Amino acid sequence: MRYKHIFFDLDHTLWDFEANSNATLQELFYEHNLAGKGISSYADFFVVYSEINDKLWDRFRKGFINRNELRIKRFTQTFLAFKLCDDKLCQTLSERFLEILPTKTALFPDTVEVLDYLRDKQYPLHLITNGFEETQKLKLQHSGIGHYFTHIVTSESAGSLKPHREIFDYAMKLSNTTAADSIMIGDTLEVDILGAQQAGMDQVYFAPNLVQQGVSPTYTIKNLSELKNIL
Repeated sequence: MRYKHIFFDLDHTLWDFEANSNATLQELFYEHNLAGKGISSYADFFVVYSEINDKLWDRFRKGFINRNELRIKRFTQTFLAFKLCDDKLCQTLSERFLEILPTKTALFPDTVEVLDYLRDKQYPLHLITNGFEETQKLKLQHSGIGHYFTHIVTSESAGSLKPHREIFDYAMKLSNTTAADSIMIGDTLEVDILGAQQAGMDQVYFAPNLVQQGVSPTYTIKNLSELKNIL
């Protein structure tokens, strides 16, 4: 086998963050009657929240804000976009979001089938994720895929964030492997793919909807089942 260790991203690659986040936010929207507080519809709320959350995650990865700021600002800024201000409710939404989200179980198509295939071929499988330690482990537990992975490397445990090389080096050292023997599978060019390139690892760009430009990965796939043609 060309590769001896396989590293996966979790959110948007195996665990369907968009579907699970959508379900969680919809639950919160009706649980706290946000329509009655001046937010026109759940669809509008989700669009605004998603745009703000993506921008804040980018700022978090670049070190401009900390995780607590990220967690609360995504709700306070969403409220402000609808000309609302309720710090207490935003704090409650932040806490409830982190309680509910990791219990959701939607995975991308063929996730379990592919993980079974790779395990049967005796590949050691690992995760490298920028998600928070406790939250990511709960996601793995509830979705039933945690047992596939030998090492779960989060930004908290590594003291570094993708795309910085340090988190990849930390993961390879922990897994007792080298860049030449490793491959990274992820959905984000500027985070997973560029980060792996900087660490000297081959990469698989998982792009189920739209192939972005700017970085040239080793492989590009639209469905996880295509990994069988590579590994």
